[in-house]
Amino acid sequence: LSAYFCFLMTALGVTAGAHRLWSHRSYKAKLPLRIFLAAANSMAFQNDIYEWSRDHRVHHKYSETDADPHNARRGFFFSHIGWLFVRKHREVIEKGRKLDFTDLLDDPVVRFQRKYYKSSVVLMCFVIPTFVPWYLWGESLWNAYFLASILRYTISLNVTWLVNSAAHMYGNRPYDKYINPRQNTFVTLGAIGEGFHNYHHTFPFDYSASELGLKFNPTTWFIDFMFWLGLVTDRKQAPKEMIQARKERTGDGSA
Repeated sequence: LSAYFCFLMTALGVTAGAHRLWSHRSYKAKLPLRIFLAAANSMAFQNDIYEWSRDHRVHHKYSETDADPHNARRGFFFSHIGWLFVRKHREVIEKGRKLDFTDLLDDPVVRFQRKYYKSSVVLMCFVIPTFVPWYLWGESLWNAYFLASILRYTISLNVTWLVNSAAHMYGNRPYDKYINPRQNTFVTLGAIGEGFHNYHHTFPFDYSASELGLKFNPTTWFIDFMFWLGLVTDRKQAPKEMIQARKERTGDGSA
């Protein structure tokens, strides 16, 4: 249970934080929530918010080209993990320099996390998940470290990478059949709502990253709950008419 709680916190630091808040600005969050999401993002240990958001914006702008940091046209392995083993393609660097990321560094929370990123990762990703079970209910440090820290971290990394790999290769494309990203149920379950990827690349500004309704999307539920608490404002959504018109114009007819 402790490891799963840490997994959920890790996931929210990426999905609700680095992705939907800072990369896409699909909603606004007040300071307490931004601090929580930055701490959760450090627990994720997937580069600091600035780097993560920078690479993700480049990915959307130049998706499936040499300027895409994890170009899925280079194969499953490359888009999943291989892109982290090699130097960035020169197109990623050159075209990335043309984009404006000043809004990210305008946020003091992003600047603070970037400045103290290494220390925050050691604390959030490894020390706290190991120490809390040992201190509160007598779990052995060995078990706490390898389950709540290392195993949880390994699973969370691969779940995130599946959005870049599997969700760009396997699934249907009800919104835009001319782009690679797809709707992938398996990825949706693992990445708490990030597998509606054909929708997300078609309407990247939508805070829900999917059509609203009864579909499984815990990240959207979390943002909605924070909205109810008064910590979230200005949630952006694609109008139903726009969604339906896009389905009819470019969808593959699967929904």
